Amino acid sequence: MYHGVTRKPPAKPDEDDDDASPDTPRKERVLHTRVPAVLEEELKRFAKNLRVPVSNVVRAILEDALKMADRATGSVEDRLNDAVAVVRSERETIQSKLKRLDPLDDVLAFQPLVVALPTECTACQGSLRRGESGWLGMTTDPSRRVIVCGACLPKPDPDPTHTEKEPTP
Repeated sequence: MYHGVTRKPPAKPDEDDDDASPDTPRKERVLHTRVPAVLEEELKRFAKNLRVPVSNVVRAILEDALKMADRATGSVEDRLNDAVAVVRSERETIQSKLKRLDPLDDVLAFQPLVVALPTECTACQGSLRRGESGWLGMTTDPSRRVIVCGACLPKPDPDPTHTEKEPTP
């Protein structure tokens, strides 16, 4: 049995005509496949009802299936990208809230002190025992008590542009 589809031999022995230039018309190919007898009967019945060849029915079904698969894949990919964007936004929101939860954010100054009663460092929750040195943080909210250990005491700003003014005589 011969089909009306022919293949032109490649110009070079190692060249395949699948990479033909875009200005040459696409050639249809014959695709052989095995299908169960029940499916064959259904395809033939369907084609007979539509009054079209079975090959046209199979081609249309395959094209529609591929289009649907592409749409489904694109839809899932879009949904995943949207979910990633939402998660990224929520993570940034949570991180900004956590930064604002820094217990030393509203401290204006620190005053050295000697601890009289055991307490814990506001920043690291480490223990400060009686007689140890600590620093009292003075905040904008006088009802808030901030005591820190030496490890959590902020270090001087290494900014070289920051210069102290010379006292004027």
